[in-house]
Amino acid sequence: MTQELSKSPVPDTAEHGAFFPSSFSRDQFTSPVSDLSDAEYENPYTGNGKVLVICADERYLPLENDTLFSTGNHPVETLLPMYHLHQAGFNFDVATISGQMAKFEYWAMPEKDEAVVGFYNRCVPQFRSPLKLDDIVKSLTPHSDYVAVFIPGGHGALIGLPENEAVAQVIRWTLQNDRHLISICHGPAAFIALDKGDNPLKGYEICAFPDSADRQTPDMGYMPGHLTWYFGEKLKDMGIKLINDDIRGTVNQDRNVLTGDSPFAANALGKLAARELLRKYR
Repeated sequence: MTQELSKSPVPDTAEHGAFFPSSFSRDQFTSPVSDLSDAEYENPYTGNGKVLVICADERYLPLENDTLFSTGNHPVETLLPMYHLHQAGFNFDVATISGQMAKFEYWAMPEKDEAVVGFYNRCVPQFRSPLKLDDIVKSLTPHSDYVAVFIPGGHGALIGLPENEAVAQVIRWTLQNDRHLISICHGPAAFIALDKGDNPLKGYEICAFPDSADRQTPDMGYMPGHLTWYFGEKLKDMGIKLINDDIRGTVNQDRNVLTGDSPFAANALGKLAARELLRKYR
């Protein structure tokens, strides 16, 4: 008889009141291998353009019941798009708000996926010693080498990014200078930073992790409590259109903005981003 998996969140003993997802939810929503595929590109890019990856640098997300969710950047949502872009010939700068190391939901790492884990290990020095986003903002000009900005998913994107002025400045620079903006799952929460001024994303259609799904996560022990706010509501109030209300691996392109709804969309988003950047810069 198969033992039923627990829906109780697993304590993170590194911090009081902090929890990882339950064994049930990890069984449902993580896998030892990813769906990485079709990442071979003929005639890859050979220029100097880079992709700026803005990562979360905070691990603990406070919830409504005073517990903490042990989070960060989701590895599949971060690494699969980056892998495709790397295979297409693009290099990266990794940045965080603080300049401190990027945090990962390592419990979601596809640990038996040699290509993904190997790529992560090659990127560890950049994740451990990222650039500080303010410093990048000071150096931006219309002629800067960045061809795209990528904001990965993971609930860590809800911490700091939505309130940060440097995030807003980078997004505005990206759209004003005909670069691509790429994001997935909870990553578009960073777009809320635009709410303090001009919002060039007003009227755009995007995919993102739906609020309705976030409201269900405590029932399966994915998070130990409910969120204190929901980013989809705020994006809609800003005039940004969310086109999905479920999680099916959907990706969307609206002009230079490329988005995906969840880890299930990471491979497709990577292919879309690589194809679009190669079309423009090769």
